[in-house]
Amino acid sequence: MKTWLITGCSGGFGKLLAEAAAARGDQVVATARNTASLEELRQRHPATVRTVALDVTQADSIAHAVAATETAFGRLDVLVNNAGHGFMGAIEEATPDEYRPLFEVNVFGLIETTRAALPLLRRTGGGRIVNLSSGAGIIGMGGHGYYNATKFAVEGLSEALAQEVAPLGIHVIIVEPGPFRTEFLGRSIAVARRQIEAYAATGGAARTYREGNDGRQPGDPAKAVAVMMQAIDAEDPPLHLPIGPRAFDLAERKLAALRKDMDAWRPVAIDTDFT
Repeated sequence: MKTWLITGCSGGFGKLLAEAAAARGDQVVATARNTASLEELRQRHPATVRTVALDVTQADSIAHAVAATETAFGRLDVLVNNAGHGFMGAIEEATPDEYRPLFEVNVFGLIETTRAALPLLRRTGGGRIVNLSSGAGIIGMGGHGYYNATKFAVEGLSEALAQEVAPLGIHVIIVEPGPFRTEFLGRSIAVARRQIEAYAATGGAARTYREGNDGRQPGDPAKAVAVMMQAIDAEDPPLHLPIGPRAFDLAERKLAALRKDMDAWRPVAIDTDFT
């Protein structure tokens, strides 16, 4: 039996992971800013599910969630950093009041939740830290730059963290889903207020994609969660876990582009040491 602390459980992958873990008998602390959406889950599993209000941008709220986990179950085996939201718009179009909150939740909220949970994970003697990234954390795309930036930050932080906690028996898993039919393109994403015609093909295309694909994404979230559960349970879990054909396509494109640039510029760029 594992004990889980999951952020962002009001919908999407967070809610589905909480339901999957609870359904198999694990102990789950499911969190959201408003726990009303979690009440049905708690009532179905009163002995093994606790619901806690959590705003990952507030240090006191994070500390309370971690303390509630220890009080209820005495341990923590799996931390899932799922809370986050998206943003679409060209770099020039967005304003600080639009993009800074994105970093507060997607990056700094994840960092502070992880820092707060690590002592309990270490006392438990090992476990998993699951950080929800995205295909947007693999490769940058016009019209998604600020969201790309937050997920690239998650990727780099997670890679470093994985090295730091490996000797402690803790594994980090970076989940990189493609488009799945969650609420992400609906209530979980914001769009730049300003529109500049020069970016119609990039920032504008991102808006068009959102309008035409919300609720029509090809990926089945339940199947994605099954993959995540398998990775979490694995004795040797992957550090990077792309999920869905789109995510794998993006990763292949990134690798090919990186290889092309490296091969073209290696003769010039590699000869830079003192002689």
